[in-house]
Amino acid sequence: MKQRFSVLMVCTGNICRSPTAEVVLRHKLEHAGLAERVHVASAGTTDYHVGAPADDRSARHAHLRGYDLSRHRARQVHAADFERFDLLLAMDRGHLEELQDACPPQHRHKLRRLMEFAPAGLADEVADPYYGGMKGFETVLDHVEAACDGLVRHIRSDRA
Repeated sequence: MKQRFSVLMVCTGNICRSPTAEVVLRHKLEHAGLAERVHVASAGTTDYHVGAPADDRSARHAHLRGYDLSRHRARQVHAADFERFDLLLAMDRGHLEELQDACPPQHRHKLRRLMEFAPAGLADEVADPYYGGMKGFETVLDHVEAACDGLVRHIRSDRA
C-alpha cells in the first residue's frame, strides 16, 4: 500500500452497528498486519446520540467476542467525511440513500453497503438490533465479522 486507506462505517445513531463494525474491522486489520495502513472510524446519519457511548447491549456482546467498545463516542457524518474517507460503508439501504443524498457527486463512488463484502447467502444489510432482543446483537456481530473478512481481502488486493 502506498498511502493510508480510510474507511467510515455508517449507521443511524452511531451507537450499535457502525461502532461494532469499526472495532471488528480494526481487530481484523491488526491480525492481517494492515492496522497501520488503514484508518477506520464510524459515524451516524443523525445527531440523536452525538457524544454518547456505544449501546450497552452492543458493548456487552462485542466484549464477549473480544472487541472493546468502551472508548467509543458517537458522532454524526460530516460533509468533510465524503472527501476524507476512501470508503463510506452503510449498514443498510436507508443509510446508503441518506449518504447518497448528502454526498457531492465526485465522491459517490466511495459509497457502498458493508454487506457487499460478505459471502453470498448472508443478508444484504446489517439489521438494526436496537428495538429487538439480544439475538439481534449476535446477528450483527456475525454479519459484520463475515463482511469485514471480505473487506480486509478487498483492501489487501485493491491497495497492495
